[in-house]
Amino acid sequence: MKKIISAIIVVGLIIAGFGAGFWYGKNSQPSIEKVTGVINLQPTASTTADFSLFWDVWAQVQEKYVNRGQLDYQEMVYGAIAGMLKSLGDPYTVFFTPVENKSFSQSLQGNFEGIGAEIGIRNAVLTVISPLENSPAKKAGLQSGDKILKIDNKVTTDLTVEEAVNLIRGQKGTAVKLTIARDGWTEAKEITITRDVINVPVTKFEIKEANGKKIAHLSLYQFTENSGAEFAKMAQQVLTSGAQGLVLDLRDNPGGYLDSAVDIAGWFLPENALVVTEDYGNGQKNEHRSSGINKFGSYPVVVLISGGSASASEILAGALRDDIPSVKLVGAKSFGKGSVQEFENLNGGTSLKITVAKWLTPAGHSIMDDGLEPDVKVDITKEDIDNGRDPQLDKALELFK
Repeated sequence: MKKIISAIIVVGLIIAGFGAGFWYGKNSQPSIEKVTGVINLQPTASTTADFSLFWDVWAQVQEKYVNRGQLDYQEMVYGAIAGMLKSLGDPYTVFFTPVENKSFSQSLQGNFEGIGAEIGIRNAVLTVISPLENSPAKKAGLQSGDKILKIDNKVTTDLTVEEAVNLIRGQKGTAVKLTIARDGWTEAKEITITRDVINVPVTKFEIKEANGKKIAHLSLYQFTENSGAEFAKMAQQVLTSGAQGLVLDLRDNPGGYLDSAVDIAGWFLPENALVVTEDYGNGQKNEHRSSGINKFGSYPVVVLISGGSASASEILAGALRDDIPSVKLVGAKSFGKGSVQEFENLNGGTSLKITVAKWLTPAGHSIMDDGLEPDVKVDITKEDIDNGRDPQLDKALELFK
């Protein structure tokens, strides 16, 4: 009997030891080894950050989350990447899922379905940079600087620009409700806008009379892939119109392609004049210089800007003012979107838009930090808009005395 009891005790100790060892091994096992449903677990780049915490959380979610049977691992990866980029505090560095990537690519082609408003993040608030010309947003009364508090019933506080864009865009004929706050309003208002096909206009040209002189008023609405070619056509009309001066209107121009801005700057600047510098923050700088078409080099020029002038339009305005002492900027302070993004296609139809540099004007002014202050500040009031008045253009024409 004693031998039997001793044998039972030994077997029990062995089992207990095995269980303890199994428990210890399971709980001391690196979390990354517990993860299932994911490939390419090992990072390809070395880092000083402790990445085990990420896999600790991932493993806990897989093991304990109440709806763990419904987890979409790929969406979890997308969300993790988006959260990582959001921690940078840069609204222009973003990750695109396959659906978002397709939508973003369509917007660069110059036509899409939506309301036709460029939006961005200013002071951590989703803000209208500018409504595009002849768009549903413009016709509904949206203005540069409007703060978008809700999209339908979705609060925008934690949305990225791309997430907001995806909510605002939609099929032609459908409607979206925006809750808007505006400086001067005592409370937010709801504006319902019917979506349409948006064909982004590029230029518009007309002749104005000022103090007995013919002045060309050339509006540039967007820097698309074909803006350089469209501007060249309009420039020829200006040159043969007998105009004695030029108002270049960049108000509510949200920007676009850098190359288009540099090409257009060449119509005003001599060959090799500095247009803009890309500052990569590590001592590396890349200068973009004028091709030197310079057909408007002898023209008196005034440039109109507004709070909706951003990105490439700020580059063009800043270059003309810095390189040509006689050029004046008239209107309101520009938006201040002066950073360089690179677009990288990634696996599975995803992509990354990442800020790699800041834009500096020829005089070294950082557009990203400060925007552009006008030489002559002129505001437009609601009363001006309601009565069809344009005091900014009037002031620009007045300067041709």
